[in-house]
Amino acid sequence: MNLKLIKGMRLVAATHNPGKAREIEALLDGHYTIVTAGELNLPEPDETESTFVGNAMLKARHAAQASGEVALADDSGLSVAALDGAPGIYSARWAGPTKDFALAMKKVEQRLEEIGSTDRRAWFTSALAVAWPDGPCVVVEGRIDGELVFPPRGDRGFGYDPIFRPEGSELTFGEMDPVEKDALSHRARAFARLKAALID
Repeated sequence: MNLKLIKGMRLVAATHNPGKAREIEALLDGHYTIVTAGELNLPEPDETESTFVGNAMLKARHAAQASGEVALADDSGLSVAALDGAPGIYSARWAGPTKDFALAMKKVEQRLEEIGSTDRRAWFTSALAVAWPDGPCVVVEGRIDGELVFPPRGDRGFGYDPIFRPEGSELTFGEMDPVEKDALSHRARAFARLKAALID
């Protein structure tokens, strides 16, 4: 079996998040037709694994089997050093059923205040998995370190971007031009590894 992604092919992005889907399309340089699980009305599987890699593989396999097409899944999140790595794999759940990330960012700030920590070290992790309908799955991981800033700054990006300032930058992900963010983000680093593994 040829485990390569051929330019021009259609990929199912195992996400219902339009912002994440746009990033995926940009990071693949526009060489693929991206259709999301949301557009195909595929149900979201329960994320029952304990790691980003495990959940990425679970989502990719679920979307590939449900659609009969090659599927790509990203499982990513924010980890805060002072909170023992939380919210981590529960990053989206901290936003609640309505995906209210303003609430999630406030929750991070409140947790830090509750424990009286001034440690603002944090990192984003992205695990990417590509699954074929008949079984094989390839997974890679990327990470970027930085620090938290409060109050949130910027209205670009999505999720926790407005409170995360990557090392070496004065801007949060929420303030950055998308092209600038895509050049250095955790997802960009994971995609670089994915391209090396699967794209000629």
